[in-house]
Amino acid sequence: MVNTIASELVFSNGRRLKNRIAKAALTEGLATIDGRPTPELIRLYDLWARGGAGLLITGNVQIDRTHLERPGNVIIDGPPDEDLRARLTAWARAGSQNGAQMWMQINHPGRQTMTVINARPKAPSAIALNIPGKQFGAPVALTEQEIHGLIERFAIAARTARETGFAGVQIHAAHGYLISQFLSLKSNHRTDDWGGSLENRARFLTETVKAVRAAVGADFIIAVKLNCTDFLRGGFSYDDSFKVTRWLEALGVDVIEISGGTYEQPKMLNVEFEETGQTEAATRDEPYFMAFAKAARGEVKIPLMVTGGFRTARAMNEAVGTGAADIIGLGRPLCIDPNGPNELLAGKPALEGNENNLALFPAPLGFLRKARTPRIVEGFAVLFWYYRQIDALARTGAPAPRKGVFRSAREVDAENRRLLSQRVKRSA
Repeated sequence: MVNTIASELVFSNGRRLKNRIAKAALTEGLATIDGRPTPELIRLYDLWARGGAGLLITGNVQIDRTHLERPGNVIIDGPPDEDLRARLTAWARAGSQNGAQMWMQINHPGRQTMTVINARPKAPSAIALNIPGKQFGAPVALTEQEIHGLIERFAIAARTARETGFAGVQIHAAHGYLISQFLSLKSNHRTDDWGGSLENRARFLTETVKAVRAAVGADFIIAVKLNCTDFLRGGFSYDDSFKVTRWLEALGVDVIEISGGTYEQPKMLNVEFEETGQTEAATRDEPYFMAFAKAARGEVKIPLMVTGGFRTARAMNEAVGTGAADIIGLGRPLCIDPNGPNELLAGKPALEGNENNLALFPAPLGFLRKARTPRIVEGFAVLFWYYRQIDALARTGAPAPRKGVFRSAREVDAENRRLLSQRVKRSA
């Protein structure tokens, strides 16, 4: 088998990846309460960079401190002070060693902001998330002025990334966050220039790309993370995604990462609330979203990154060798084995870290499955377990694979409460 994942990738602007393996974006929750990188966050990326991936993409860096995906997000919502600039520079330096590139993912969660952070989050339209419980509040529609202000904040964050040593940015337009909300008819009911037709619904994304490019120049990587579909009836469809992909290529975007799903339909976790007839999911051997990637390759020449479900060197080499994917994104496996890329490049046939393998998990997850617990509950239980693996890597340099899923969930909740309490005290 030819080891195609070891080959170099050269972008049109001359930037190079030393291999085709990327550490995909994973929310870390390791920033200070005011959104500054910590020594633990820097140590985590030092570990991942030494693990051998050609590319490391950060978790969400938020452009608005009143809208967070979770407490502990890094925040850049204006020109940075000297302390933030120094911390960002140290973070970029840690993730750029060993010949790796470090890209900053920039994001705004819109209505997918928890109520405890903002009870009235901003969104394209005043349409609440269709999720049981009261974790998310009733959103408020953005004004025209606010839309332009957010686009400028994306540009400021990207310029800051370049100035502090990052090699690129990834604009998050997937998973039901703000830009994804603009793209979908399910969450965007606007009747002005930012809603209605697909061209109008994509305007926030395309104007953001233009503003970011003007801020960073032609020799800096701009990537976009885009849903192949949001897996919601009447939402952002495959045909919509093909069209937006072509528009992004025409705008000079360097890479598109293909993903899918939202909080309402979290296919990125291989979980769904309702059956929609879509079949984009992973089997034991087939990564997520590969069907769309194969079809998209016939539409565009832009490099494509595919993340989710890759566990074997055979599947990775096949994806790159056939041209369906140019970059292989790895997330959860690198929470268990941060040296995984080095091992794959040296000939290891497969990675650990697949939640389908119960041997890797403590007994409670097995009990959840035996009890036929709803997949959404199981999916988030596993997610919290991985949060704690990231935390262990950052603090000790090693994962904690024997930690129980219930204990993990309790610890994540306790940490969120601690950070939120600090946030309240600071604002008082």
